[in-house]
Amino acid sequence: MTVVETERNALTSCFEVMARTRPQGHDRYTISEVVAYTGMSAHTLRWYERIGLMPHVDRSHTGQRRYTDRDLDWLDFVGKLRLTGMPVADMVRYAELAREGDHTYPERLELLVAHREDVRRRITELRDTLDVLDYKIDLYAGATPAPERH
Repeated sequence: MTVVETERNALTSCFEVMARTRPQGHDRYTISEVVAYTGMSAHTLRWYERIGLMPHVDRSHTGQRRYTDRDLDWLDFVGKLRLTGMPVADMVRYAELAREGDHTYPERLELLVAHREDVRRRITELRDTLDVLDYKIDLYAGATPAPERH
């Protein structure tokens, strides 16, 4: 697979996640609906809220969390950052910057560009490692076992 194919597949995957059918909560989703939609645990969602990675989540009159479409969009993005290995501290910093407003665009851009470079470096390392694995697999697949000695 080429770099272009890898990046195209990653982009396609991102859009597939965004195109998933949302729960039928009409922009007022319960935590169990969000768990089913994102694949994240309720514990993780609560932890994200505690550490400031999730913006304030509204509550119903009984105190239950009620997530919005915007929250789901944010969680989709956070999920992508997690998959790329972004440290939680950097994700929290990005969330803080986003809450501060548009004047933080340059800082957010810098954070994302630096992370993209790290992801590209790791992809290169993984490709090199995959080449070694492929070589070994081809070597063993084509090898004839030595006769057993008694």
